[in-house]
Amino acid sequence: MDRYLIEQKLKSAAAFLAILILLPYIISVFVNGADAAAGDGSASFYVRAEVPDTEEADGVREIGWTDYLAGVLAREMPAEFGEEAMKAQAVLIRTQIYRELSGSEDKILRMEYMTAEEMKKQWGQEKAAEYYDRYIRAVEQTDDTVLMYGDGYAWTPFHQSSCGMTRSASEVMGTEEYPYIAVRECPEDKEADNEIQTFTFTFQEIQAACRDFLVAAEDGEQAEKGYDFADFEITAYDSAGYVSQLRIGDTFCTGDQFRDALGLPSGAFSFSEMQKDGEAGEGMKITTTGNGHGLGMSLWTAEKMDEDGMGYEEILSFFFEGTELKKDIQETELF
Repeated sequence: MDRYLIEQKLKSAAAFLAILILLPYIISVFVNGADAAAGDGSASFYVRAEVPDTEEADGVREIGWTDYLAGVLAREMPAEFGEEAMKAQAVLIRTQIYRELSGSEDKILRMEYMTAEEMKKQWGQEKAAEYYDRYIRAVEQTDDTVLMYGDGYAWTPFHQSSCGMTRSASEVMGTEEYPYIAVRECPEDKEADNEIQTFTFTFQEIQAACRDFLVAAEDGEQAEKGYDFADFEITAYDSAGYVSQLRIGDTFCTGDQFRDALGLPSGAFSFSEMQKDGEAGEGMKITTTGNGHGLGMSLWTAEKMDEDGMGYEEILSFFFEGTELKKDIQETELF
């Protein structure tokens, strides 16, 4: 009998000890949700991230810091890309977040990210677990690593692929604040997925989309008359080959204004007139080259550099020459 009671007491003590050990994890899952407890690195530090209002009453939820970074990385970079390219992108994302947090009062993170459930829906259970591990490794292997310029965090833009060269920030933005974002030759971007795309628009559709900056919006006669192909002219390119200025009737705008208004994938584009029965039509074709704004790092070229055996530090040095990698700036210092 005595032996039986001792065994029961030992079992009760072991069960109580197990509950004590697991209690923090159980509370974490209950309070923060499954995403917050999904990754090994997320349990140490939680952040507040913006989500659609339909998910949380105040549009904000808590998520593990490592899981958040991995989720942003998953949204921006294909899971099949190489480890070094992925690490380079993780550094850019972390730097961008640090830069925004340094001037933030509410400390809410606003970069869009993929949740564990979204990964499962997109890739399936097995692939999602594999890809998630790859993203987590890229984040953990660059822990506390950011790009600095002088005493501040560098501006670290990126895009899917350039038109063959990345752009100069001084040309695009008219400022010398970012001398490290300069023209870089990326010839392999010419082979990127969806590098060249063609879109068709009627002149009425273009007029409606560009109404915010068109003189025609305030000029009744021109607005009533509308536009034809002769009213469109590219008047200047930047040194990377992107349209820097074009004319629409009597209005001059930037290539980026035009790109944003029409939802084009790139500011490197050309025009051709749509033909109808061998005659001038009521619209035009626009052919674009590249995907994204063309500033900073081309993800496609970063992947090609990875395939050539270059490390993430070399990749970042190529695209952001003049910046410095710091590997000891912890996220806890910013919250």
